[in-house]
Amino acid sequence: MLNAILISFAVVFVAELGDKSQLMAMTFAARFKWWIVLAGITVSTALVHIASVGIGYALGSAIPTEAITAVAGVSMLVFAFWTWRGDALSDDESATANRVTRSVFLAVISAFFLAELGDKTMLATITLTTQHDWFGVWVGSTVGMVAADALAIAVGALLGSKLPERAIAVGATVLFFAFGGWLLAEAWPGLGALGRVITGLVVAATVVGGLLVIRRARRTATQAVPEPADAVSGTPGR
Repeated sequence: MLNAILISFAVVFVAELGDKSQLMAMTFAARFKWWIVLAGITVSTALVHIASVGIGYALGSAIPTEAITAVAGVSMLVFAFWTWRGDALSDDESATANRVTRSVFLAVISAFFLAELGDKTMLATITLTTQHDWFGVWVGSTVGMVAADALAIAVGALLGSKLPERAIAVGATVLFFAFGGWLLAEAWPGLGALGRVITGLVVAATVVGGLLVIRRARRTATQAVPEPADAVSGTPGR
């Protein structure tokens, strides 16, 4: 088991360096609290890798992952629009703040879970499971990926403390769009004709829906801006 842990840790840690998941971790950490991002990554990594060792132990690598990868790409587009829209919530409302924290945690879990399904780290974990103890592979691969993403989180948190909020939002939006395009490009060659049509329609609906949400949010924010007191009372300003 110890041999499986060490080998899996080394393989997944090296494979994760420079991977899109590490860039995603940096992006999330630049915008949200680092401990929420790290907790979400840990949970999603544990789930993905237990699924990986299960596949490697029982079925090998026979399950196709193109559709899952396409879903992950669309999810990245949703996160991009969500990031660009921003949060129109008051910081002094504790209940609202708790909901925001919970939504970020769930978003990180779902983003990394979908992004890692079919990724090279998952395939590496499946392969390692066919040769080593499954529990050791699960522990080692999970710790290896979390360790690699923790480095990215540290960089993202540092950038987040140095950059303006709007600059972070714009940068995160661009990166999420890039992640989405990356994942969709990976999935596209393996999709059949029907799968490509469905994926194209879903992407188009996501883009249109995201633009409409952003437009509505801007309109609501504009209407919520209070008028100057002098303009309301009709008295001339000083």
